Order: sequence, then structure tokens, then C-alpha cells
Amino acid sequence: MNKPVLSIVIPYKQRLQTLKPVLRSLAEQTLDRAKFEVVLGVLEHDPEFAALCREYTGKMKVLSVQVEEDWNTSRATNLGIRQASGEIICLVDADVVLAPTALQTLCDRYFQHGHNICAMGQVLGYEEVVPTEVGDVEVRPFEHYRKVLEELATADRVKLDPRFSAEYASAYARYPWAFARTGLMAIPAETIRRHDLMLDEGFVSWGPEDQEWALRISRSGTPLVLAHDVYGIHLPHRRDQAAQDVSASITNRYYLAKWPRLDLELALTFGGWVEIDAICPEIERELAGVAPGGSLGLVRGKIDGIPTLVVGAVLDGRAELADPELGEWFDCRSELEVIPLVGFAMPFEDQFFEECRVLAPIPKLSEKYREAVYREANRVSRKLVTA
Repeated sequence: MNKPVLSIVIPYKQRLQTLKPVLRSLAEQTLDRAKFEVVLGVLEHDPEFAALCREYTGKMKVLSVQVEEDWNTSRATNLGIRQASGEIICLVDADVVLAPTALQTLCDRYFQHGHNICAMGQVLGYEEVVPTEVGDVEVRPFEHYRKVLEELATADRVKLDPRFSAEYASAYARYPWAFARTGLMAIPAETIRRHDLMLDEGFVSWGPEDQEWALRISRSGTPLVLAHDVYGIHLPHRRDQAAQDVSASITNRYYLAKWPRLDLELALTFGGWVEIDAICPEIERELAGVAPGGSLGLVRGKIDGIPTLVVGAVLDGRAELADPELGEWFDCRSELEVIPLVGFAMPFEDQFFEECRVLAPIPKLSEKYREAVYREANRVSRKLVTA
């Protein structure tokens, strides 16, 4: 048998109600059925799920890899990717109903000539979630979504997915990975293999695993392309907002520890990527003023046996301490960790350090930025010492 062009990879657990219209939308694609397969990474064993898959026998190729595990989006997605045999891997969430031309458009306009890109489709209605306190969320008959998709074919979809709007254009140009959503993304399988671009399973709960994946894709030299003509509908579902907020704080710290970047700590502190795109030139000027020719960083270690964090250390062009004498403060220089973060956000738990010392460059920042660092320094330490 010839390999399929596309492998549609869907991470799945306990979403039978939304998966039904998703599979129906795939069965109604205009793309030849021989050119794609559907691969589900499933973190449960459910007879009803197996029965649903059997309904599509003879209509399209549906494979599933099933293990009984706690939910982890990256884990489920990676199970599917490893089983996929297509030239292009297209990630689709178990609650995203695709337009009937979506797969055909991906093949014809984005990957026909072997382009090494990551195409990011439009997903309309990401905000349609409801609190867990209500009863079951209504998933309407598939005919309803088919009609909506027909209307969207000629609608102004930019208004429904702001990532594609002019308002987001500047931020997207600066931080394209920040607007990635694995609800609908496609990338060559060979690119994944060559650059080891599996999703990071360290994101154990709700969080930015798709954004971090896209960051690594971008760093591999693979362009992230907005595919406005590849689109689908995000189905409404329940979400525990309080639990999600707790989860996000944990996963964002994991993200920041893995990628200690100025842009990321700013986004976590000042409202998001569109917001920091506007203030980035300003904060870069301020940081250049307090650390000429270098940057600011965090230094962690022990001082007189006490776990201590130093904030506002000046780093050189190699992200090492510009002032070697600062290292003499600590008990053992070999155990120092220098982290290239200003301190707007830090990858540490509350009161992680006994003491936090804020050095002279931080008070020289304007009030908004200075106070943000002080708040975070207070959060991660039991005792704050300011310059």
C-alpha cells in the first residue's frame, strides 16, 4: 500500500460527545480517502470509543493507540504521531470540526511541492467554554455544524479568530510561535523526525504545550505560516476555570524554566503577547540603560548555608556574571546557577528561597517594571533584601 499524504493525529480521552462530529467531518472531506488516515492517541480503554471507530470501517482509515493513563495532551499526541505513516502530520483536537475542504487545501496550497513549513489553521470559537458547575454541554447534530461551515466559507473569519487579524499582525511577526494552537496545525513528518520535534510530556496538565512545541519548530528554521483558508469550529465544552488557572501557573513555570527568555517572562507578567509587543521597545531601552552592553539575570545558590536568590545581576554577552566578585558572595561558586531572566516572572514555587537580594539595577527601572520584579521576588522568598 502507498503511504497516505496526511496523518490526522487526534489526542483523546473522555470526549466521545465531541469526537463524534469531528470524525464525521473527517469522513466528509473532499480529499480522496486514500490520501489520509486518522490516528488517535487514546489514554483510556473505552468500549464506546471502540464502537464509534468501528462505525467508520470502510469509510476512512482509522487507527488508535490506547493506554490507560492520566490525561496528558502531549503524551496522547505523541502516541498518535509515532503511529502515523503519512508524509504530513496534521494535529486536530477532539473538539474541532473541520471544514470539508480543509485537508484538500492543506495538500494543494501548503504542501504540494514539499514545502518545509508548519501551517496553522483557523479555529473559530476557542472561547466557547462553560463552567463545570453546569450540566452537560449540548453538542448539536452534525447538520448544524455543516451549515455553519458552509456560511463560514464566505464569512469574514478574521473576526472570529483574532490571531489572523491586523491587530495581531505585529505581535505575530515578532513571536509567531506564541499564536500556535495544536487544535489545527500541520507539519512534515520528516521535519519532526529530523529535529526531534515531539511534544514535551513534561507539560502534565493544561498549559502552553502547543506554544512551546511551536517555539522549537520555529527554532528549527521551519516557518510558521497562518493558513487562513484551512479552518474548523471549536465545539463548546466544560472547563474548570479555577483548576485551569492553578494548572497554568505550574506549567508556565515549567515552560519558563525550560526557556528562560525575556519575551516569555514579560508575556507571563504583563498580559500576553499582543500587550508585550507594544511595550517591548520600551523595556529593552530601560534594560539597556541599567545594564549597558549586557543583560540582567538571576543567580541562585547558598550564602552562609541559606538558599538565596540574587536578582538584578549584570550578565555579559555570554550570559555569565559580568562582576566576578558577585560569585564570591556564595558558599561554593561551582554550585551557582545563573539564569538569564530579569525577574518579572520566575520559575520557582512560592517561598522557594529563604532570602532574595535585589541588586541596584532593579530600583533604576521605572515603577511599573520595578514593582513587578519586587512582587515576584517577594513571592519566591521568605525574606526580601533590597538595594
